[in-house]
Amino acid sequence: MAQISTHTKEFEETDVLTDVEEPCHLIMWNDEVNTFEWVIETLIDICDHSPEQAEQCAWIIHTKGKYAVKNGSYDDLKPLCDAITERGIGATVEAIV
Repeated sequence: MAQISTHTKEFEETDVLTDVEEPCHLIMWNDEVNTFEWVIETLIDICDHSPEQAEQCAWIIHTKGKYAVKNGSYDDLKPLCDAITERGIGATVEAIV
C-alpha cells in the first residue's frame, strides 16, 4: 500500500501600511496688508504659539517672505491653514521634501 503524505501550510495574515502620511509644513506668507499685531494674534489664536514665539515667527515671515510656523500631518494642518486664510493672511500646507 502506498503511503500518502499530507502537508499543512499555515498562512499568516499581516496588514501592510500602504498609505504613509507625509510630514508637512504650515507656511505663512508675507504681504503688505496685514500688521505684525494681526499676524502675531493669529499665530497665538490658531497655532497656539506663545507671544514670544509668534513675534519671532512674524519677524521671520517679514524678512524672509514666508516661514513654516508649524509642522505636522496634512490632516492636522489643513484646518489651521483654512482658519489663517479666513483671516486674510496667506498660508499654505506643503509636504516636507
